[in-house]
Amino acid sequence: MPATPPAFSALLFGLSGGLVDFGARTLPSAMQRLYPQYRDDQVDTALTALEKSLGRMPSNDERQAFEQALSEAACEHAELTPGAMQQLQQLHQRHVPCAWIDELPRDASIALATPLPDWLTAAPTGAARAWPAPDACWQALAGLQVGQLDGCVLISGEPRLLQSGLNAGLWTIGLAACGSLCSHAPADWQALSLAERDHLRTQATLTLYRLGVHAVIDQLTELGPCLTDLSCRRQKGEKP
Repeated sequence: MPATPPAFSALLFGLSGGLVDFGARTLPSAMQRLYPQYRDDQVDTALTALEKSLGRMPSNDERQAFEQALSEAACEHAELTPGAMQQLQQLHQRHVPCAWIDELPRDASIALATPLPDWLTAAPTGAARAWPAPDACWQALAGLQVGQLDGCVLISGEPRLLQSGLNAGLWTIGLAACGSLCSHAPADWQALSLAERDHLRTQATLTLYRLGVHAVIDQLTELGPCLTDLSCRRQKGEKP
C-alpha cells in the first residue's frame, strides 16, 4: 500500500493577481488615471511606480492622492479569481493554515480582500524588507504559528513575491494567466483570440520557470492537481 503523501504545513497566497484582481490591475489602473504616460508593463512597487512617474520623491499631497486612487481601483478590482473560493474552502476543511500577502498600501489591500472569507488571515506587514527579500513570507508563517518551513507553499502571479518565496525556502507555484505578467482584466482576457492568450500564457510561464518556481499553473482552478504533484515530489524526497 503506497504511503500517504505528506500534508502541507501552510499555504501563502499572493492577493492581487492571485486570489483576487485577475491580471493584477489595481496598481496599473491607479497609475494610468493619475499619470497617463505610465506603462503598465513596468514591474514596480507602488511607491517606486509613483517615484518613476514623477521623477522625484512624491509630496504628501501626491502620496495621498495616489493612495486614494489605489483604494478606488482596488474596490473596482475586488473580485475573486476563478477557483479561488473553492480552493480556499477545501483547504479550510482540511485545516491547512493559509494567509494572503500583499504590498499595496493597507487601505487598498483591505479593499481588495473584501470578497475573501473572514477566516483567511492577512499576513503581518511589520518592518519587513521589500520583496524579493524573504521577510514577508517568514512573517506570514510566523503569524500562522507555523513551526517549520518544510511543506510551506507560496502561490502567486507576482514574480517578485515568488522570488521572495524562493529566498525564504518555500515551495512556489506561479500563476501565469491571472497574474501581473499577462496583466489583463477578465473581460479583456476573454476578448483576446485563443492564439493571443496562448502566446501571453506561454511567455508568462517561461518567465516564471526561468525564475526558478517549482510549478506553474494558469489560475487557481488548477491548484488541486498541482498540490498533489508537489506532495508526490516531497514524498520522493525532493526539497524546494
